[in-house]
Amino acid sequence: MAPSVAPVASLEVLPTRADVVIIGGGIVGAAAAFFLARKGISTLLCEKGVIGGEQSSRNWGWCRMTLRDPAEIPLMRESMGLWREMGRLAGAETGFKTTGLIYLSAGPEDAAKYEAWLEKARGHQLDSRMLSGREAATLLPGGLRDWPGALYTPSDGGAEPDLAAPAIAEAARRQGAAVMTNCAVRGIETAGGRVAAVVTERGRIACNAVLLAGGIWSGLFCRSLGLRLPQLKVRGSVMRTAPLSGAPEVSATGPGFGYRKRADGGYIVSQPGATISDIVPDSFRFFGEFLPSLRSEWRNLRLRLGGRFIEEAALPRRWALDRPSPFEAVRIMDPQPSRAVLDEAARNIAAAFPAFRGMKILERWGGMIDVMPDALPVISAVESLPGFHLATGFSGHGFGIGPAAGRLAADLMTGEASPAELAPFGFGRFASGARSS
Repeated sequence: MAPSVAPVASLEVLPTRADVVIIGGGIVGAAAAFFLARKGISTLLCEKGVIGGEQSSRNWGWCRMTLRDPAEIPLMRESMGLWREMGRLAGAETGFKTTGLIYLSAGPEDAAKYEAWLEKARGHQLDSRMLSGREAATLLPGGLRDWPGALYTPSDGGAEPDLAAPAIAEAARRQGAAVMTNCAVRGIETAGGRVAAVVTERGRIACNAVLLAGGIWSGLFCRSLGLRLPQLKVRGSVMRTAPLSGAPEVSATGPGFGYRKRADGGYIVSQPGATISDIVPDSFRFFGEFLPSLRSEWRNLRLRLGGRFIEEAALPRRWALDRPSPFEAVRIMDPQPSRAVLDEAARNIAAAFPAFRGMKILERWGGMIDVMPDALPVISAVESLPGFHLATGFSGHGFGIGPAAGRLAADLMTGEASPAELAPFGFGRFASGARSS
């Protein structure tokens, strides 16, 4: 069952022109539309399905600094500030709450990893710190297991994924942005070697610039333009419980389980890192770029060869813009969750915290996560196609960083972003990130 998301008002008639067209109505695309509209830029947000209908509503809802890549920390710090202000800025509820976040240590290997991250992050002056087992137990009462220690960030928190992207998109609309749902962008027209228009299933829109924030669909869209974006996707599984009493308030993850308390008193429960990687043609196409992460994560990989290989092999590389595109064939990607992953998570969390025993599961759902070889997003102009920009590849942590990523994308498109802000996220960091035949 897919999570239901708050509705967003959509235009009935497609505009003929906009300064910027944003492709993809997830949290990053919605935030970019909001910040562009605040600058007075004529903006159209196009979504092939519903706002926040894919991974932006299917994640855990964590907004965390903990264990972020140091390259993302400055952007995530800004995002945490925006989350705290987003209710006021958006004029709508996102469900954000500061709860703190604990990564429980199962032994010396975990402790060494957490200490190494703290050393790398030390210059950013975070409030993250190591806890003793006794301190962790105090913050997580009712547990049965004695933990050797934990990594804790008191300022981390979470928001409600079913509310956040729609709230930000509605705020963008009130700022003057146009929003079109159930309107797939089929491709781009150029003039003089730069972006001149987008072609949607409902018609053509003249524009000066395009931002592709299409999540798992970004690689296919780029390929239709002759651009090589080394992006793969993995399937996550999540479940939502009925309200529970006696369970911890602080979000946490431990061996084989992770959770967040929802605003309604229920919990989001899953497993950290327990994603399923379908072997598809792109697995071989991008094998070289992903080989280092493959080696480092080999023990945690859950590979599967099945029907997705055939489905993706059948996808066209290019299509006529006056004919239906692959994006219209799948309005909302709604994969089945892995019952094995979620059943295992239920057993593990119940063994650690008795309050979860007998919990009533209200929903289970799956989501497809776009991942990059270095697990960093691409927020970048594409030099070989002036006017075309990317904000994609958030590798499973795009929800928390989404507001600031959208702001950075807006600043990129208006020439206000600094080179230092953009440097870690450039498309050019991939040697093959150029136009191809």
